[in-house]
Amino acid sequence: MILPIVAYGDPVLKKKAAPIEKTHPNLKKLISDMWETMYAAQGVGLAAPQIGESIRLFIVDGSPFANDNSIDNVEQRELRKFKKVFINPVITAYSGPQESFNEGCLSIPDVREDVTRLSTIEIEYCNEKFERVKSEFTGISSRIIQHEYDHVEGILFTDKLGPLKKKLLKTKLTQISKGKITADYQMRFPNKNSLR
Repeated sequence: MILPIVAYGDPVLKKKAAPIEKTHPNLKKLISDMWETMYAAQGVGLAAPQIGESIRLFIVDGSPFANDNSIDNVEQRELRKFKKVFINPVITAYSGPQESFNEGCLSIPDVREDVTRLSTIEIEYCNEKFERVKSEFTGISSRIIQHEYDHVEGILFTDKLGPLKKKLLKTKLTQISKGKITADYQMRFPNKNSLR
């Protein structure tokens, strides 16, 4: 089932999400609905807070980046099969050089900005079978994870921008929260009564 994506301004996007248990109600269906929702919106990642669930869960699929000619062949091959579920994730280390990349967010349509992040992370999480996993990611896969991880921490990519950029975006972000935008997917706006 395709779910509406929560728009900028909703308090759930600024709240640190809670960990979940293996017995979380309808977890398998929720994950399935999240995949369907993310693909319908043409995203590469989706966190549970973006569908109104304040829990530590996100999904990623980096395959859309696999045909990007600016990425080397090894990373392209890795991104083709980079599809994962992260439950109760904790980033345990950040390393590598700082890299800038143009990011966007399904909760903030039509806004893209350069965000600087460290290139490599170590992360501990449970997969969809609730098996504990510890992995290292670098490059685009690391960036996608960091972006989604920020969501379960109550952080948006716009929070990482400098004061001038934030000031320039303020009007647009207010318009988004009021539903005064056009998106190619269903959204739920905090300052509007209906879905669009």
